[in-house]
Amino acid sequence: MCFFFLFHILCIERVNSSRKWSCVYKTMNLLSLKNLMKKINLTLIPPRPTIIIFVISSSNHSNCNSSSSNNNNNPRSQRWIPDAADDDDDATVETEDDENYYLRDGEEFEGFEDKDKNFGKGKSQEPAPGLTISNIPYHLHTNWDSFYMEMLMLAGLCAYFLNFLAGKTKNHKLAQAWLNGHKELLYSNFFIVGDDGATKDAQSGMLIKESENVYALWCSGRVSVEGMLVELKFIKRQDLVNTIARAFKPASDQIVVTVDMEPNAMDKFVLCVAQKKICAKLHRDMYDLSQFCLEKKSPEKFELPSTYQLLSEIGEATAAVLDKRVCHILTKYEGFVEYIHFSDMFSGPKSQEETTPQKMPNSKPVLIFCFNVPGRGRTSTSDMEGMKPLMQMIFHCIDKVSRMQLSKDARQKAERNRQKAEEAFLKAAHAQRQEAAQARREEKRRAEKEKIMNEDDPDKTRKWEERESKRDMKRKQPKMKRMTRS
Repeated sequence: MCFFFLFHILCIERVNSSRKWSCVYKTMNLLSLKNLMKKINLTLIPPRPTIIIFVISSSNHSNCNSSSSNNNNNPRSQRWIPDAADDDDDATVETEDDENYYLRDGEEFEGFEDKDKNFGKGKSQEPAPGLTISNIPYHLHTNWDSFYMEMLMLAGLCAYFLNFLAGKTKNHKLAQAWLNGHKELLYSNFFIVGDDGATKDAQSGMLIKESENVYALWCSGRVSVEGMLVELKFIKRQDLVNTIARAFKPASDQIVVTVDMEPNAMDKFVLCVAQKKICAKLHRDMYDLSQFCLEKKSPEKFELPSTYQLLSEIGEATAAVLDKRVCHILTKYEGFVEYIHFSDMFSGPKSQEETTPQKMPNSKPVLIFCFNVPGRGRTSTSDMEGMKPLMQMIFHCIDKVSRMQLSKDARQKAERNRQKAEEAFLKAAHAQRQEAAQARREEKRRAEKEKIMNEDDPDKTRKWEERESKRDMKRKQPKMKRMTRS
């Protein structure tokens, strides 16, 4: 009866091995199998969750019922095993105490029983092999040649630090030398010299340190002048990389003086005298020079060296400014004067943005002077003190511009030039606004077309196309003006 129920539930695979029949049954429903085993008084202990193994002798199948009836008192002790004295009914006892008894399957694991002969009797008591740690000596270098990379890094850091201190100190000494050499001249032309604006009370004689190579000095308190800013732009002596680069491409220290004139202190004109190598850059970048000085003129008329280039809007103003004294200074200090720039419409360099601004840039009347300090990077304190004649020329130009009055024709020409510039600017801004509006209309039309096409309605699509065609035809028609008789 036992084999009848097992045969209908399980798949049977028979393997013939030395007078033994081994039946391996693969369960389909473990819960049903357990209920069945309870009815026939058999206890199954599966080694795996889904595999049940029975070991049954092939000589006498009737022993199955007898063994099951004898094990009623101890149902979970062990599987059914035939008599050990019977040579034909050999079997092996597999208890549930050994967790790895399923590893003894010869078809799946080879050589396992050779390693462990005490199967079913307990675990192996062989001690684990010990670990041997070798004594390896520390790798220490006793030769200084092995640390050449570290020594190079330390030498580079020391060189950079020493160069920073030396360059910083020299720039500070040059700035103080310039201030000491021009302090008397500055105090004779301005009431306040060197105010930093940090306190309510005005201070004097103070250089503003903007960086390690840039110093500034603000002066105010003069007729027809709002203020004068002096910028001492030294080369970056504190930077080791810049110092090495100057060995291949020498550079000079510069002094840039910006004089902010009062709104009604100078007539309307634009003038620039610059070195040829920088004149093209100024004409391209500065808004007022590119707008009002359309042509480059030769300075030979004013007996200036050929290294200069002249940009002028009003010839009368140019002749009044470039008098004999100014031309003498420009000729004598030919290599030291970088450029001079006079303008009543100064608004700085052009905007780098591609879009045109919506309003005219704010402008103010200024006089700008840029000087190169002698020495080509090897400037001394005596060179800074020797820039005094150029500073005297600045005050002469301030007085000249504030007293100068153009003729009526020159003023009208200047007014026309500024009016044309404003109209051109407004036209450009209007054209840009029209382009932006056209782009928005096209985007709106494209979105509307996509919406109509996505609806899959032929009537709406046809009506939309007719409406758009009528709109295009109306736009292409020439505009007519109606004339009425009075």
